[in-house]
Amino acid sequence: MIPIALDACIEGIGLLGPGFSSWPHARPILEGKQPYQPQPTVLPTPALLPAAERRRSGAIVRLTLATGLEAVTAAGLDAATLPTVFASSGGDGETCHAICEMLASSDRRISPTRFHNSVHNAAAGYWSIATGAMAASSALSAHDASFGAGLLEAVIQAAVDGTRTLLLACDTRYPQPLHGARPMLDAFGIALVLAPQAGVRSLARISVALSAAGADTLDDPALERLRLGVPAARGLPLLRALSLSQDGPVVLDYLDDTRLAVTVAAC
Repeated sequence: MIPIALDACIEGIGLLGPGFSSWPHARPILEGKQPYQPQPTVLPTPALLPAAERRRSGAIVRLTLATGLEAVTAAGLDAATLPTVFASSGGDGETCHAICEMLASSDRRISPTRFHNSVHNAAAGYWSIATGAMAASSALSAHDASFGAGLLEAVIQAAVDGTRTLLLACDTRYPQPLHGARPMLDAFGIALVLAPQAGVRSLARISVALSAAGADTLDDPALERLRLGVPAARGLPLLRALSLSQDGPVVLDYLDDTRLAVTVAAC
């Protein structure tokens, strides 16, 4: 393990995915008190968006708003004040599919709405519209390592800049035929509010470093399939440790030869 670690405290969690409607709903499942029952992800209507933007928003926007607002509300914060880190392995898969269909047709005129929704930081723009956020925002992608890359960036910002930072790690499916080349189980998102110091709402302190150790897996075969089936779900072992209030190390998938060692401790 590389002996350089950065610390931050988790103050709010948002979660939405197949079989998970929220963080409070997921906790007893991750604790092993209730069975996990996979069901298609239900994405709520983004009520904070004006009507025109609401109609134009895709799955990645609805997922981002749902998880981000849950985490910010749990932390008792104003979303407009928080710097954000958006992490997604592919952005808006439905829009990418629609643009590819247009380019493969005889009419190659791409609608402006499709084009602006196709850029990787589109969710960040909609977040700003919905919440009034004017703080700094980053959008990154690292294929299957996107959750780990987003967590590293958000922890670095919280620790180095000394400010609360919101991580929004979300992925959605591609329709066929792109799904055949890049299969993904379903839409899944995790949001974390990270703070540089412990506060009254702190749930746990995490210390993140690079590691060569093997990644933690999940005992439930269906949950393990979800962890491997969506890049954003690589954070599930961390959520399991948080749900159990379990101090100690958690190793998350990151790069092929490098993982993230996340030490969880009470604040």
